[in-house]
Amino acid sequence: MKNLSYLAFAAALTAMPVHAEELTVATAGDQNMVDYINQYLAPLFEKTYPGNTVRAVGTGPGDAGSQKILERFDAQAGAKAETWDTDVAVIHEKFVGPMVTKGYLAQYRGDIDTGKLVTRDNAKMALGTNVDGYVMPMFNSQTAIAYNPALVANPPKSYAEIVEWAKAHPKQFGYNGIKGGASGVSFVMGWIYAFGEGDAKTLMNGPFNEDETKKWDGALKSLAAFTTNATLTPGNAGTLDLLSRGEIAMGPVWVDMFYSWKADGRLPPDMKLTLPAPGMPGQPMHYVVPQKAAHKDLAEKFIALATSPKVQAEGIVKRFNWYPGIDAQHVKAELDDATWNKLFVDISPEDLASKGKPFPIAPYNTAILEAYEKSVK
Repeated sequence: MKNLSYLAFAAALTAMPVHAEELTVATAGDQNMVDYINQYLAPLFEKTYPGNTVRAVGTGPGDAGSQKILERFDAQAGAKAETWDTDVAVIHEKFVGPMVTKGYLAQYRGDIDTGKLVTRDNAKMALGTNVDGYVMPMFNSQTAIAYNPALVANPPKSYAEIVEWAKAHPKQFGYNGIKGGASGVSFVMGWIYAFGEGDAKTLMNGPFNEDETKKWDGALKSLAAFTTNATLTPGNAGTLDLLSRGEIAMGPVWVDMFYSWKADGRLPPDMKLTLPAPGMPGQPMHYVVPQKAAHKDLAEKFIALATSPKVQAEGIVKRFNWYPGIDAQHVKAELDDATWNKLFVDISPEDLASKGKPFPIAPYNTAILEAYEKSVK
């Protein structure tokens, strides 16, 4: 009996991984981000790599959540800790640059198979900082122009065409300014990219030059005139609500919110999207790995799984209506036609690659918002 017990115990030990590890993932964002990791990614990862476990720690919504992760890294760097208590972090785009500049992050993307599936520029530059290799986008949030095809037979293909359409249809274009939500801010930044006399690439990538801020006067003057002829909405949801009730025919929205409202029956099913040239800003959430993560190899395996075409299709596109972090063409084979047609017919992967823009770097972003406050009443 004793021999049988010993043999059974030995067999059990042999079946276990030599180094079972707990992977700690810190994520900024709403509770749905924590739930996504705990309820979907973690079980999938634990099944793929038996014996290892994943623990997700939420740090809170919005920029404040990413700020807490940065402060945690600051504290551990200041304490000269040999290993840090976070293996993977999910953070907003604006916090990647400071982390890279401070030397907190590992340059890991070239070490994972899915790294070569990323094509958008926001995986190389993050608001003026070169972050190439340090990040993998978890997903891309994108703004676009929603419109009612019953009222807009030929949707504008550019900002210039939006201006002409709005002149012919007073108060039928609605947006939420710069205080009611980021879709309005995105529309304003796209306006400066389209009509500012400076170089839009400089606004997106830097460096900051005070002289650039003097090249927007004409664009802001035309935006003020445009706004007097537009309907100001009370927020991101307000724009969608006015569209649903037919009080406006067109306006900027977050794509994932747009599709969620359609799925819930809060928007008419025939509502459509367009991404006007030269483009509108969106923003990714990024996976990063601390340079001193305790389980770097396992962290890379986790991110490779999370950014694989199958997981991006099921977890990111189907569950949340987000655009994938990797190029959408690699996800297409994993999606049914109905899902693909919902998310990628109005705005194609090529549109996203060419017209999905980053927000301006922080000092330009601030300067544009301040100039808007002074110029657009």
